[in-house]
Amino acid sequence: MYLTHLECPRCGREHDAGRPANLCGCGSPLLARYDLAAVAKAVAPERFGLRPADLWRYRELLPVADERHVTTLGEGWTPLWRAPAYGHEIGLPDLLVKDEGLTPTGSFKARGAAVGVSRARELGIERIAMPTNGNAGAAWATYAARAGMGATIAMPLSAPTICRRECVAAGADLRLVDGLISDAGRWVAELVAGSDGAVFDAGTLREPYRLEGKKTMGYELVEQLGWQVPDVIIYPTGGGVGLIGIHKAMHELIELGWAEHRLPRLVAVQSTGCAPIVRAFAAGQDRAEPWADAHTVAFGITVPAPLGDELILAALRESSGTAIAVDDAEILADLRDFAAREGLLLCPEGAACLTAARHLRAGGWIRPGERVVVLNTGAGLKYPETVDVTGVPVL
Repeated sequence: MYLTHLECPRCGREHDAGRPANLCGCGSPLLARYDLAAVAKAVAPERFGLRPADLWRYRELLPVADERHVTTLGEGWTPLWRAPAYGHEIGLPDLLVKDEGLTPTGSFKARGAAVGVSRARELGIERIAMPTNGNAGAAWATYAARAGMGATIAMPLSAPTICRRECVAAGADLRLVDGLISDAGRWVAELVAGSDGAVFDAGTLREPYRLEGKKTMGYELVEQLGWQVPDVIIYPTGGGVGLIGIHKAMHELIELGWAEHRLPRLVAVQSTGCAPIVRAFAAGQDRAEPWADAHTVAFGITVPAPLGDELILAALRESSGTAIAVDDAEILADLRDFAAREGLLLCPEGAACLTAARHLRAGGWIRPGERVVVLNTGAGLKYPETVDVTGVPVL
């Protein structure tokens, strides 16, 4: 394994990667660091094509030392679809969609769960607990079951019902919270604090290895494009782990010499009903203030106070990116329009990225001829209520 240590991006302190870890003492999430010079000597990028089509093809850049601890359901290597009809309509002829809806459990959360659970298993953790807006809880419950670990999941009552069913089916201890994910987070914190070390907090960015699974989206994008970097990557941003992970992946690829020395411009997409990152970015702030009365049809990005706000904002500014909030009505309209033109039913979070792409192209921020990648982070089938079928004739 080429993992060397954990590093705090805020204060620079190094932490032992051989022990279970949550946040740094200063309150910041920790980042996994690798001996990239040794990785570059050990493997060449053309070798990945000879390996299985899953995220573990990048095993030298993942934190699991012993393959016996790898917990997998075949996650990763999702398709990168061209969207010529919709792209032409909005002025983006080189529009691509990375479809994470085809992962196990139906969302990109399976990537973080696979790597996070595998590393937790290797470190001897027996039970994890986490708050969730739905898909992450379903994924971690599923992978914990496969690893023989226990899982306690706290989920808002308003989360998609299919996610609570997934948790129950996987044997998790599911708790429903009459509130937001932040309320679920407080309940989990109390549970962990009172467990005397028996329960490990696996909440978003509260452990460092979920991020390592998510970063493989960045590796895949570049490999699927012939080791070329797209101009723009548009990402639906709640907790922001995927966006932070892709940014981390790009830096690692550049340092390895496997990709050109430039960063794609990253776009954080939020809803007008919950946009703490957009507000902080526009104000030039390094931290985001909690969003009051958060609500949106794109439930996965209903995160009023993301723990990774500093990392998200830093990634946007370093990549010359931006942050944009879009309206729920437009999200649902673009979801339907895209499905009718391209035949792919997106999740509402993915559709929000289409709305953002349309606005950014119309405003000139995305230039003619640029290659734009939109992340569809989950299967549209998990959100059946986004398509209104009232008024359909009955024969």
